[in-house]
Amino acid sequence: MSSSLTRVALALIAGLGVGVGTAAANTGEPAQVQFQDRDVARMVSLGGSCHRCELSGRDLSGASFTAAAFIGATLVGANLRGAELVGANFAGADFTRADLSGAEMVGANFTGANFSGANLSGAEIVGANLIRVDMGNANLSGAELSGANLNGAVLTRANMRDTEIFGATLANVSARGSDFSGAEVSASNLSNGDFRSVRFRDASLDSARLTGGQFDGADFSGASMNRTDVRGVDLSTVRGLTQEQVGRACGDANTRLPRGLTVRSCRGVMTAPPAPPRPPAPPRPRSYATNN
Repeated sequence: MSSSLTRVALALIAGLGVGVGTAAANTGEPAQVQFQDRDVARMVSLGGSCHRCELSGRDLSGASFTAAAFIGATLVGANLRGAELVGANFAGADFTRADLSGAEMVGANFTGANFSGANLSGAEIVGANLIRVDMGNANLSGAELSGANLNGAVLTRANMRDTEIFGATLANVSARGSDFSGAEVSASNLSNGDFRSVRFRDASLDSARLTGGQFDGADFSGASMNRTDVRGVDLSTVRGLTQEQVGRACGDANTRLPRGLTVRSCRGVMTAPPAPPRPPAPPRPRSYATNN
């Protein structure tokens, strides 16, 4: 890297409020800085540690956060379109109204983070820890959630249309009023969740576990329920449910259905979701040498 580009990279990092000296002091190692002059987008690699950084409203589009620690960072309204958050720790971070459309969130920790009103459309979320995150009113349309853990997350009125969810944990979530229309929620655990007034129109719930959930007023029109586990679930007030759908699911004596519908017993029916794919190991941190 030329000296001129080095100065530009350092100036950019300083402008983002991420001090190179601070990161080095926190980690004991030089901060990782990468800057490439491209026609379409720039790439900045932000490694090291920067707890409680203030990055609200910053343009971080295309940035790469690899094995970085940004615990408790504030990124309200930040532009993270196409960013790579790989093996990074953003526990407790505030992404309120941030734009993470098309972002890659692989093997990262977002425990307790706030994504309310954020745009995660088309994001690739693989093996990420999203326990107790707040995604109320967030847009996850067209996103991919594979092997992600959203236990206890808030998804109230979230846009989950056409999402691809496989082998994910959505147990104990609060998703009242959210929209899962056209989503593929396969081999996932939705047990004990609040899905009242949720739209599952034309969604795939194949091999999903709905036990213990609340579904009052939910819309199941056209939903696929092949080997869906509805043991102990009260579906008596849902809309759009047909015998053809519940005939492919399985339940027990405690399953409640709309009048005239019956469900087969889960005995002898495979209901345990297959193990989700293991997330790829995050790359090891690298140091980038610069030539002055």
